[in-house]
Amino acid sequence: MGGRSLDHPLPEFSCHPVIVLVRTAHPGNLGAAARAMLNFGFSELRLLDPQCDITEEARDRAKFAGSVLDHSTIHTSWDECMQDIGLVIGTSGKREGGPKTSFRHFLALTKASEKAMEHGGKVALVFGGEGVGLTTSELDRCDLLTTIPTWEGYPICNLSHAVALFLYEMCRTIDTCPAEKPLDGGTRRILERSILELSESLTLEGTKSRMTQQTLKRTILRGLPSDDEAQQLIGAFVEATTAMQKVSDDEEWQRGRRRRIESQD
Repeated sequence: MGGRSLDHPLPEFSCHPVIVLVRTAHPGNLGAAARAMLNFGFSELRLLDPQCDITEEARDRAKFAGSVLDHSTIHTSWDECMQDIGLVIGTSGKREGGPKTSFRHFLALTKASEKAMEHGGKVALVFGGEGVGLTTSELDRCDLLTTIPTWEGYPICNLSHAVALFLYEMCRTIDTCPAEKPLDGGTRRILERSILELSESLTLEGTKSRMTQQTLKRTILRGLPSDDEAQQLIGAFVEATTAMQKVSDDEEWQRGRRRRIESQD
């Protein structure tokens, strides 16, 4: 069933969804992902470090979703791609057990979709490249993580299939009301920085410090704080960090007491 793209307005979502494909290597998958996007009414596509061009094969697979490819943007770094994003949701088929689960904090696909819609601002839905997916460091930089409940005997979906399944779930929650004053991208980065500085001020070291940092970040972002709530948390974290630095006679604190954190782009 080929179908055509009809002259019909795109649906109005309660958030501003942005699909981010990282290191996509096959033009066919790129085109098929674009088609899946338009099937469900999504149109903003960002390509982060693409490993292929938008070829005729990509356009053939996109069918009547060529406009998604035409208006896609190419980005060379994570920070540049995510600078205006208020919530980053990463996807992965790697469901490791053992201690690594402390770094994953996977949400069910339905719950992750609901969180995206509840956010109300710009939400990035991030999909890794074929074969490898998102790296560990990229997963660490996501605010929330989700995985498709595939069979453990063959868990990794084709890229376009993963995109289609996630967007289908999002469409099921299309009527969810947006949150007031959604978390801004700049505030999110400052919140991340305040959590980092707090965790570094603790007596924990190495893996335990990093695990604490990720647990704090994921627990907070899972609650979808508003921008005002996030700023309140930042203030509390700065006060706590400052107190611990003072008690420990931190020389840097002695040279200049800081009450304010700037994001490091």
